[in-house]
Amino acid sequence: MQTERLTIAIQKKGRLNDDSLDLLACCGIKCHVTKNSLIARAENMPIDILFVRDDDIPTMVMDGVCDLGIVGENALLEKALSQKSNGASSQYDLIMKLGFGICRLSIAVPEESHIEKIAELDNLRIATSYTYLLQQYLIEKSIKAHVLELAGSVEIAPKLAMADAICDLVSTGRTLEENNLKEIITIFNSQAVLIQSQVDLSEEKKEIIELLCRRFEGVIQAQESKYIMFHAPRSALEKIKSILPGIEMPTVLPLGGCDDQVVVHLVSAEAIFWKTLEGLKQVGASSILVLPIEKMMC
Repeated sequence: MQTERLTIAIQKKGRLNDDSLDLLACCGIKCHVTKNSLIARAENMPIDILFVRDDDIPTMVMDGVCDLGIVGENALLEKALSQKSNGASSQYDLIMKLGFGICRLSIAVPEESHIEKIAELDNLRIATSYTYLLQQYLIEKSIKAHVLELAGSVEIAPKLAMADAICDLVSTGRTLEENNLKEIITIFNSQAVLIQSQVDLSEEKKEIIELLCRRFEGVIQAQESKYIMFHAPRSALEKIKSILPGIEMPTVLPLGGCDDQVVVHLVSAEAIFWKTLEGLKQVGASSILVLPIEKMMC
């Protein structure tokens, strides 16, 4: 009997493609992907990966064409609002946030503009590719602006006198600077998410999804955590616990030949900065090592 295969839709090209493939690889899914692949079959699990446009991923999951999708929240919510407005299916289950593809949907105006507050956009023109998200926000804020839909190159609209402001995705802010634009407000923060179809799945597929979710969580935890090792005076252990944020109970071992010194091993769930290391040094820690964690399962 042939095992039923799970389908996962990911972005064909763009900022989420590499991160999605890296996540799947870190979870032990082996597949051969060529430049023009539309589908890739995993070699070691009953999983098929479909490569599609980012704004098609939500639709394919909502319609039950794909079981899972990895997509930016911005594209997901824009499509959900569009589907709902048109009376089409807009149902899905949000399984987890994935911690990559982080960006924000912001309103920006020309540097020389006098506009500084959202209320000052009343009756003005805003160009965007995210008409539904923008219109929802404007309604919430009781702003009556004219929304101009553009498929791309939104940043150029003010230069062409097509709009007084734009609403677009921002990650580093470099594109805004290059086009002499400044952010005045963020209306939505986005990152990649894992979504699931609400179509009834077989027990086989449910088991695969549960396995994937455990592995995804393990990879995400590992990326956010660091393994730390150092020597320290036994008397400084309480101070050390207060310096290191988000730690589990440390492993404390005797240091050979030194009764008053110990070796400390621990996992920190938060970022470790130079200031933290300097604080450890000040209470007597030495030989401090901070190591990345490849995989972790609690």
